Amino acid sequence: MFAPLIAQQDGNNTFVLLVFLVLFVSIISLFAFILFAKYFNLWIQSKTTNANIGLIELIGMTFRKVNPNIIVRSKIMAVQAGVTDRDGVTRQNLEAHYLAGGNVMNVIRALIAAQRADIPLTYKRAAAIDLAGRNVLEAIQTSVNPKVIDCPDPAKGRQTVDAVAKDGIQLKTKARVTVRTNIDRLVGGATEETIIARVGEGIVTTIGSAETHKTVLENPDMISKRVLEKGLDAGTAFEILSIDIADIDVGDNIGARLQADQAEADMRVARAKAEERRAAAIALEQENLAAVQENRAKVVAAEAEVPKGIAEAFRRGQLGIGDYYSLKNVQADTEMRAAIAGTGTNARRTLDSGTAD
Repeated sequence: MFAPLIAQQDGNNTFVLLVFLVLFVSIISLFAFILFAKYFNLWIQSKTTNANIGLIELIGMTFRKVNPNIIVRSKIMAVQAGVTDRDGVTRQNLEAHYLAGGNVMNVIRALIAAQRADIPLTYKRAAAIDLAGRNVLEAIQTSVNPKVIDCPDPAKGRQTVDAVAKDGIQLKTKARVTVRTNIDRLVGGATEETIIARVGEGIVTTIGSAETHKTVLENPDMISKRVLEKGLDAGTAFEILSIDIADIDVGDNIGARLQADQAEADMRVARAKAEERRAAAIALEQENLAAVQENRAKVVAAEAEVPKGIAEAFRRGQLGIGDYYSLKNVQADTEMRAAIAGTGTNARRTLDSGTAD
């Protein structure tokens, strides 16, 4: 009685297991088909071009957050150009450079360009240059085709390098510097701004040491020769090939302007000193007038003591009436003579009032 039931239950379990197995295999197959369809094109390109990047490796790039399109295309470019794993261009190195934030495609293009131009450049150095923030492809192109730099840089707002010769005449100069990238000094070397600054400094020094501006106008190549002799490309990422003076114009007479400004300043100083002396003279005059008035006040005070002395002499009996009248007669004669001569009391008072005014 129980045997048929047990057999029926076993059959149901087997059917359920079979259904789950079919679903599991279908899901796995669907997932595998999606992955295969997604990476099949890249895998075919890799196999047909001997890039040798397998399907499993392509799937692993997705989990490592690496763009497989960039890696495969870069590897294919390298292989087709003859840059192989022996040169350091392996899948692992490309992935590491991508994860470090580098421009993988730019590095591969730079390696190919260097190989075509017979410039010694390894993948390790190219990757280091790229990670240092330099455009390695542009550096290789500049090594093959030298670059011309304007001095000064018009983008900075200045159009000419201004310098003054010993005779005071200003010269406005434009220069063009032809440079080539020095791959060995590209990492850690100074940039174009340093080249422009050094060339500008050399131009100013050369013009400033010239006796007259006519000497520079007659031989503008003297600027190029003296600037080149200083080795301005030391410590930079470039090698200076030539410095050419594109234009040189005569500016203002700075020496005459400075002399005029100095003369104006000297005149102002002289005026200030003269005004200071005038003020001191006026102050001294006022002090003398005050001293005169003070002395006159003392004279008046002394004259006021004379009547007191006469009265005291009368009281003591040292002066008689006859003596007093004789004194008055003398005073009257003196005042009369003074009035006749114009130096009397009235004349003195008039003179005093005029002086006070």
